Amino acid sequence: MKSFLALFLLSLFCVAGNAQQYTLSSPDKKLSVAIESNQQGISLKMTKGADRVLSLSDLGMITSQTKAVPLKVKKTKRSTVAEDVKPAIKEKSEIYRNEYNELLLTFTSDQSLTFRLFNEGLAYRFSTAAKDSLTIVKETLDIQLHEGDSVRFQSEKSFNSAYEEPYEFKKLGELDPSRLCNLPVLVEKQDGKLVMITESDLYHYPGLWVKSTGASQLSGTHPRYPKTLTKTNNPYNNNQVGETCDHIARVAGQRTYPWRIFAVADKEEELIGNNMVYLLASPTELKDVSWIRPGVVMFDWWGKNNIYSVDFKAGVNTETAKYFIDFCAEKGFRYFLFDDGWSPKDDVLHTVPGLDMEEVTAYAKKKGVDVLLWVIWNTLNDQWQEAFDLFERWGIKGIKTDFMNRDDQLMVEFYEAVAQKAAEKKMVVNFHGAYKPCGLSRKYPNVLTREALIEFEQSGVSYNDNPTHHNLLPYIRMFTGAMDYIPATTRNANKNDFKPVGHYPMGWGTRAHAMALFVILNSPMTMLPGSPSDYYREKECTDFLAAIPVEWDETKLLTGRISRYTVLARRAGTDWHIGAITNEDRRTLELSTDFLKPGKYHIEIIEDGINAATAATDYKLSRRQINAGETLKLELAPGGGWVARITPEK
Repeated sequence: MKSFLALFLLSLFCVAGNAQQYTLSSPDKKLSVAIESNQQGISLKMTKGADRVLSLSDLGMITSQTKAVPLKVKKTKRSTVAEDVKPAIKEKSEIYRNEYNELLLTFTSDQSLTFRLFNEGLAYRFSTAAKDSLTIVKETLDIQLHEGDSVRFQSEKSFNSAYEEPYEFKKLGELDPSRLCNLPVLVEKQDGKLVMITESDLYHYPGLWVKSTGASQLSGTHPRYPKTLTKTNNPYNNNQVGETCDHIARVAGQRTYPWRIFAVADKEEELIGNNMVYLLASPTELKDVSWIRPGVVMFDWWGKNNIYSVDFKAGVNTETAKYFIDFCAEKGFRYFLFDDGWSPKDDVLHTVPGLDMEEVTAYAKKKGVDVLLWVIWNTLNDQWQEAFDLFERWGIKGIKTDFMNRDDQLMVEFYEAVAQKAAEKKMVVNFHGAYKPCGLSRKYPNVLTREALIEFEQSGVSYNDNPTHHNLLPYIRMFTGAMDYIPATTRNANKNDFKPVGHYPMGWGTRAHAMALFVILNSPMTMLPGSPSDYYREKECTDFLAAIPVEWDETKLLTGRISRYTVLARRAGTDWHIGAITNEDRRTLELSTDFLKPGKYHIEIIEDGINAATAATDYKLSRRQINAGETLKLELAPGGGWVARITPEK
């Protein structure tokens, strides 16, 4: 027994003696990371002040060409970066501050591991330097939190997902270990801190998911490499994953891998101001981005069937398209999108009867409006070169691809192929049925927006798109990048009156709430859900919307609480737009305008009308002069809102 104890103590001493330890601090010294490499693998602990935020362990990448042996550090390299990055498309701001301290660990194998610690959080990534190609069996990651921490997440039974599930809110110990959570995942810690888990720079590699592996632990997992794809008679669901291989990726031997992000915030405004996903993405590969034009989109998914006071039969036809285009030209909206129905589902080389695409695009060009086309991804993939060449001849300026519903390696590669090919043809891109943004819009700025959320479309089929959900999106999904929510419906209903109507959906929330979403959930490509007839009828609101930009020089959360309320301000030039929304609680907020430069300003407000609690369409428009620093009083009805434009007095 004594000899066994001595042997055991000796083994502990050897492990401790072989451990390699490193530390890294954020530029402002508030975050610190202690990293250790030993016989058990790579692990780290991140702290803020004296508090442990989280621990990571089992950081590893196992390939079929290497054994699962402990990584031993051969050399280290430290560096510091402090710079301003100017985005090609001003989704949130004209400048992003990029400041971090970096530690590169190079191992005796062909792998290395890079850590970057920003003031806003931690990121790490693997790199390999093998001479030959690699098969990645799996990448390992365990995330240790505290048992009382809570998480907000979307979950699925499998990796096949449209990424449109409601956000769940549970204690870590209550998570179902049989279900998968797609990113981003927001951790709300017991001490009030917030931790966002997501990734960036995802190329030629599957997306990261997490699952519960203990009362206080999440573990990373990935969809495996597809072995077979399904063949069905339904074009929407064709080419989904059937059988899978026993590995997750096949890659070039010399490459970097996606960044794993663990952002830390003390309060909600720090989530809104965090730009790590963009900053960690690869810089743009496009030499000329001047042709990329953000703008508002009118699309015909619902609107084509809800046109009135016209002398033609509405539908997917030339006359209806011209009606939309005339409206866009009159209001200054840049795009008209043909959604599902303009072509056979399995053939994007031909239009349906009654639609002359060449006539429509020529008419749109004369009116100064650009035309976009919706396509099912696998149909586009099957007719790839012919489709892009035809779209170019027609004068199409962008595509909306849909129903991918996967993020295995093959599908991730499809996204980049679309972005690259569209850029060659000078077309913008909108992804639906899509996984979360991972920085592709930095590498290819023509990718203006994507779905990966419950958006207004679900108002036609469920109760999931509600005011509480609207107060989750800015803090979770919007963290990763632009989102195609489709705001500003003029068909508004309160909780007691709302019901899903598939052919003519209404929005849950007041008119002012719906309009405020245009500012809060902004995207460089923002789609409006109604028909021109509806917006012509509501001229006052439509004219207000038409003056709201979709690119911004500055974005800031003025006040907000996750799931409860949000007051968000955006600046374009010298003008400010502010959107405010609440959940189902009536709310009074006092809003200081001390963010304005000293002086006098003109303010134009659309707010809940006196009867908005019972008649959701009731709103009030007012205009007056204010002084910078003045406090504004916001009275929000249940499910209500408030939106304002503030311009300097001339």
